Amino acid sequence: MNTFFSTWSELFQQFFPIFTAPGSEIFLQLITGWVLCTTRRTVTGMIPFADPLGEHAHAAYHRFFPDARWEAARLWQVLALILVRTLCPQGIIILALDDTLFHRSGRKIDGAGYWRDAVRSTKAQIVYAWGLNLVVLTLQVQPPWGGEPLGLPINMRLHRKAGPTLIELATQMINEVRLWFPGRQFRVVGDGFYACLAGKSVGQTTIISRIKRNANLYDLPGQRKRKRRGRPRQRGKKLAKLEKMAAHIQHWKPVIFCQRGETVKRLVYTRIVLWYTVTRTPILLVISRDPAGNEKDDFFFTTDVMMKPAEVLRCYADRWAIEDTFKNTKQYLGGQEPQTWRGRGA
Repeated sequence: MNTFFSTWSELFQQFFPIFTAPGSEIFLQLITGWVLCTTRRTVTGMIPFADPLGEHAHAAYHRFFPDARWEAARLWQVLALILVRTLCPQGIIILALDDTLFHRSGRKIDGAGYWRDAVRSTKAQIVYAWGLNLVVLTLQVQPPWGGEPLGLPINMRLHRKAGPTLIELATQMINEVRLWFPGRQFRVVGDGFYACLAGKSVGQTTIISRIKRNANLYDLPGQRKRKRRGRPRQRGKKLAKLEKMAAHIQHWKPVIFCQRGETVKRLVYTRIVLWYTVTRTPILLVISRDPAGNEKDDFFFTTDVMMKPAEVLRCYADRWAIEDTFKNTKQYLGGQEPQTWRGRGA
């Protein structure tokens, strides 16, 4: 048991330079209390597990989040450095991006508002709930036991009403992580809402996402004839809508890839196109079809036109790991239970 706590303490000592000396001790005790807590994870609920001998006053724990001297951005940076150094020391860093609603109660919760509840909403009815809208970036790590990858959070932003948009916050986070790991290549996978990141300034980063079924796609412009006047063409012939295009495809390529731990067969069609309203850079369109005909055709894209279609499908399927991270954080780790309401505590 002593060996376990010694290893646990050594792990979190890497965060100590972020805090003052008293703050680092409180931080370690709160983390320990959070893990050991068997009741609701409020600060008051965690104190008996964090400090069973009563070495610090209760107020020291309550003041840690709103008043102590530390920066959340620095905390995320150290966490990201530890995770990447340990679990992804070389190669492409694969990130998943999404936003989620953390339900909170209380009218004075800093940054809270009414947001769409994706869990309770349906196609027929949108349900809104009070809480915090968080944009999260996770590191996708393939565990040694196989199966679905793990989504480990390495950056986060709070989306506020009348503040930066979700896309702006996502761009900020991606560029911030790029600065932490100069020289590394990134792949960012997001659902269709974040497809427009393909047109944002995120160097050294490949974007993988769904593409709208009604997207206006174009062929690449043909070679300009010599001595022809006027502006060079920026786009080629307009293509049919995706569903119509898929209906007329005759030459499909079979691929096999790992989808969340299971081997899956699909028929794919790829084409380099322009999504002119989003980005002036060519993208690789990937149309996926179920050979058995049980599922509808899926439409994806990547900004890396040299990427293999099976890899595109695998990366997007692995995106589901971030949804499991949200579920586990809320249901098993008590992420929505703290009652702090001001500043970083919220």
